[in-house]
This record gives sequence, C-alpha cells and structure tokens, in this order.
Amino acid sequence: MSLHNKPLQGRRIEQQVMGQATRDGDGVKLTRVLTQAHQRRLDPFLMLDNFGSDDPNDYGGGFPDHPHRGFETVTYMIAGRMRHKDSAGHEGLLQNGGVQWMTAGRGVVHSEMPEQEEGVMEGFQLWLNLPSYQKMCAPAYLDIQSDGIPEYQLNGTIRVRVIAGESNGVSGAVQRPSELFSTNPLYLDIHFEDDVCFEQALNPLHNAFLFVYRGHVNVVSEGEKTTVSLHRMAILQNEGNGVVIEGSPGAKVLLIAGQPLNESIAQYGPFVMNTRDELIQAVDDFRAGLYNS
Repeated sequence: MSLHNKPLQGRRIEQQVMGQATRDGDGVKLTRVLTQAHQRRLDPFLMLDNFGSDDPNDYGGGFPDHPHRGFETVTYMIAGRMRHKDSAGHEGLLQNGGVQWMTAGRGVVHSEMPEQEEGVMEGFQLWLNLPSYQKMCAPAYLDIQSDGIPEYQLNGTIRVRVIAGESNGVSGAVQRPSELFSTNPLYLDIHFEDDVCFEQALNPLHNAFLFVYRGHVNVVSEGEKTTVSLHRMAILQNEGNGVVIEGSPGAKVLLIAGQPLNESIAQYGPFVMNTRDELIQAVDDFRAGLYNS
C-alpha cells in the first residue's frame, strides 16, 4: 500500500501507555487510555475510554444526562446494548459492532443507558476535537449499526472494519467534508487470524496511535519489531507515511489517526473550547439551560 505513490515507510513506536482505571457516569468502570496528558501529542484526539465487564455492577448505572460542547464523541460497541437520547431530539440503540457518532457542537445534553441487566458490556468512546470555527455548529447524531460498517478481508487472515477514513480503497462508514471538519479521522478495527502483516498508509502530518484489545501485535519498522501487549496504547512517531502491524492469532487492534488542529485546548470536564473565556461561557450557557433549547 502506498501514499502519493511512495513506498510505505513504517512508523516506529514513540511511546507505549497503560491506561488509568477509573469510573465515570453513574459508577461505570472503565480504563482511560488517552488522557489529558496526551491531548497535545495526539491532537485532534482528546480522550479514549475502554469499558468492558460481565458484572452489571460495573456498568448498570450507565451515563445519565450530562452535557457536551465543542467536540465529537465516537462510541464503538463491541458487545452489549446501550440507548442514546439527547436534547436535540436524537435517539438510537447502540449494539454489538455498531457506532454512534455525535457532534456536540454548540451544546447538547445526552444520556447513554444500558438496555441489559446481565452479560458483557464492552466498547470504546473516543473524543474528537472540533476546529474553532466548528465548535458552535448545530448538534448532530449518526447511528450506524454493525452491518453498515464496511469491511474487507486480506488473504482470509485479516479482517478490517473501516469506521472512518479509507483503507485499501475501502471508504469508511463516516465521511466528513474536509472543508467543514478538518480533522480527517481514520478509525480502523483490525482482526488477525494468523501471524501476518497489515499495512496502512498514513499522512506523514497526521498523528496516529493504536490500541490492542485482544492478544498482542508487533509494529514493524525497517525490519525491527516492537511488541505491543494487551491493553497497551502505542503512540506512533510522525516520520513515516504508514504503519506495518504484524498480528498474532486472535489479536484485535484499533488504529486511529487524524490531522492535528494545532489550536489551543481549554477543557473543563465535558466542555472543550479554545480559550478560558469560551469555557466560562460554555458552563454559563449550560447552567442557564441553553443546551436544552
């Protein structure tokens, strides 16, 4: 695979990160993989949470009504059922293999509540920043069921689900006009059935990372292999135009990349703006009930 007809130069791993165990919402147990400490380095991505448990005490409380402004949330469900409702009138059921892509824009209040009392609940939530000129856009919501996510197979040993962006000529379920949303995200879920290599072109200017949620993989660069173990996030250096991932039987990995905004980040919990004044206004507007109108 190549980018701009150049041979693929695989990126090296810059850093590996273990997530931080925490609870959010009404006591939902999760691991915060991408934290505020890595927001500048992984711009435009603000956060990545991984939740997964077969104990209802770990997820039963869900995420009752809470606000957002200034960014997008991408929830990818591996197993389980969760109901989304928001103040803009959107509603949807997120279930096995599905994706919910919500643009908070100028402000929305939403809830994500489990529709199960037993079994496994597992998935990811990614926060994707909005450029300054889009932070006050109208809220939007896209609900994509599993069969709406394009997939392709490589040699019967690799299955790739293309949530956003493009991989091997396959366009993802989410495509954004670059003149409005300049982050150009790539979001792949890659499943390996053997010790084989997967290659993905990356724009050299884009920040990228991967997260292993089953098994382990190796990142290969100039013949050298670096192992990424289960539940590790690997931040990729920016010197190459792609990445080479050598899988192992049963390994599953998320590969995420995007164009940095190179803007200031002012965050207070679920509000992400560019300046402190904008942040204060975001909180004031929420307290005044403006997100519900």
